[in-house]
Amino acid sequence: MSSVSLVPEVAARDDERLTARDAWAVLRSCRVTELWRASWSRFRYGDGFSHARALGLQLSLAAVPLLIAAIGLSNLLETPSVRLLVDRTVLQLSPSASDAMVRRVLSPWSGEPDGIVLATVLGLAAATLAMATAMGQLERGANRIYGIQRDRPTVAKYRRALLLAGLAGVPLLVGSLLVTTLVAAAEAMDDVYGVEEEGVVLVVGPIAVGLLLAAITLMLRRAPHRRQPGWSMLVLGSVLALVLWTGLTLLLAGALDLIGELGSAYGPLTGVIALLFWAQLTSAAIFLAFAVSAELELAAIRTAEGRPARTGAPAADSRSSGSTTAGATT
Repeated sequence: MSSVSLVPEVAARDDERLTARDAWAVLRSCRVTELWRASWSRFRYGDGFSHARALGLQLSLAAVPLLIAAIGLSNLLETPSVRLLVDRTVLQLSPSASDAMVRRVLSPWSGEPDGIVLATVLGLAAATLAMATAMGQLERGANRIYGIQRDRPTVAKYRRALLLAGLAGVPLLVGSLLVTTLVAAAEAMDDVYGVEEEGVVLVVGPIAVGLLLAAITLMLRRAPHRRQPGWSMLVLGSVLALVLWTGLTLLLAGALDLIGELGSAYGPLTGVIALLFWAQLTSAAIFLAFAVSAELELAAIRTAEGRPARTGAPAADSRSSGSTTAGATT
């Protein structure tokens, strides 16, 4: 149960839209530290950590079968160079303690064409189901952070979740995969196709960041059960989530390399443990972006009404069952 104040839907009242000018006016009129403190309180009292744990688990459940499906598709193409590229990338994702297990998984695929098709189909189905569930959890967490106590009706909720899974969830995981394996993919491209590593990094890096930014912004705009303000009001939250997500993904890549050098602490489970930690932390970054966007919108409403842009104040609308102010002092 969320205990944060409800953020009024200005766009739903009189077809008003908060613009980039409103966002800039808010940032000039309130201190960044106040905005951050109120956003953190909204994230905390909106049960952001609980929703992040649930979303992180669903993302982990989606990432593994999606990777299996990618391996299966590379084998079905019957192109040795593509298969070698995918195999090298998958091995980069696994710490050295898991290499033997991953190689055993990769090696027998070519001799079992029927098994490849079945594994690919099951992987895609499992990834779709897990990702749709993750997007449903994303809506629930976003609603609570905005102070909304009811989600969309079940059919509408999961229809939108399935759409978001394809438009935002898959690009999010693909962008994260590209960031994590950027160096290994560049080396594999150099070995397989003779393409310079620097050129691959310069091309693939911006593509990965673009996929992450587009996916995060789409989530911020379409996940909550409310009419969101214009894209310009969501830029700050999107950039914050992008920086945190990319930074945590780079830390994951560094951690995998470090674990490979230090030895096998968890054995073949090392990669799974790292994936779970990464998924929970990056999910928290997404919900923190929702909290920042909510507080920025709340402050913009106050500025537009001629009141001080004091973040964390209770909303006038009483649809939320909680009465605690999001910006309460902890």
